[in-house]
Amino acid sequence: MLLSDLGAEVVRIDRQGGNGWPNPVVDRGRATLAIDLRSEEGLARCLDVIAHADVVIEGFRPGTMERLGLGPDVLLARNPRLVFGRITGWGQTGPLAKAAGHDINYIALTGALAAMGRPGEPATPPLNLVGDFGGGSMLLAFGIMAALRERERSGKGQVIDAAIVDGVSSLMSRFAGLLPSGRIDMSREGNMLGGAAPFYRCYICADGQEIALGPLEPQFYAELLKRIDAPADFFDKQNDASLWPERSMALAKIFRTRTASEWCVLLEGTDACFAPVVALKDAPDHPHMAERGVYVAHDGLRQVAPVPRFSRTPGAIQAAGDGAAVVDQWNATPRKGAEG
Repeated sequence: MLLSDLGAEVVRIDRQGGNGWPNPVVDRGRATLAIDLRSEEGLARCLDVIAHADVVIEGFRPGTMERLGLGPDVLLARNPRLVFGRITGWGQTGPLAKAAGHDINYIALTGALAAMGRPGEPATPPLNLVGDFGGGSMLLAFGIMAALRERERSGKGQVIDAAIVDGVSSLMSRFAGLLPSGRIDMSREGNMLGGAAPFYRCYICADGQEIALGPLEPQFYAELLKRIDAPADFFDKQNDASLWPERSMALAKIFRTRTASEWCVLLEGTDACFAPVVALKDAPDHPHMAERGVYVAHDGLRQVAPVPRFSRTPGAIQAAGDGAAVVDQWNATPRKGAEG
């Protein structure tokens, strides 16, 4: 979706009947070509398509593409400029490489999941955003763009091994870098960014709705306390973790005295680092999101607009098109050789 929104022509090689996870938003801009890769005719057709592609993305277990006759050695021999992107959970190598898994398993191994949740309770999975999309898809998209840039100089493609365990470990670098100095506590009862601090967590309001606070800096913390008439002693020892449980309970009582809408009137748009906790279905209608045009109408649905935003070459949601027609167009377009 990201690459298509930025102008790439995307063709998905699919099995007959689809993959069982149709999604009109994430699948936008993709043309689909149904091919039986296990047939001799289907393999030949797939090889012909890939011979004219700039990038191939695959997400099978290690060794699957090789067994199908579509491994990187075969494809790069036919198309030396090809960028071959491989995305997996565990990576192409290592003892777990060929084991089944999902987002929750991958982030469990990186230290990310251990830091999420309430003390004394099981860890809370953050949907599948941290692994599948943050540490996996975004890492691969970044790698693809870097490989295409490098190809402009060398004229050669290469293989990208984008593993979710690698990507999430990279996302955790800030925390890993602070651990040796003792500047951060990754335990759930002591991690100020994990919900342990009274000034970096969510609270339930009088109407049952939630609000989110994040005034880490002293001046922003003071701004919050002034606006909600917090006890005077709260202004001191903000980062004393021994005081956090008691202060969290006190703030919880304060925020229970008004509705979320009332707190929005008092705090939203100030330096108190405040936001209402908005359900996904309601997010497009929030005034800030609406004015920025974060969501757009397309194909009868409200969909997220292309990101990021470019000053000169803005992205656009493309029509899905027909896979066979797109491939025919590729076949008719001259391609550069390996020498550039």
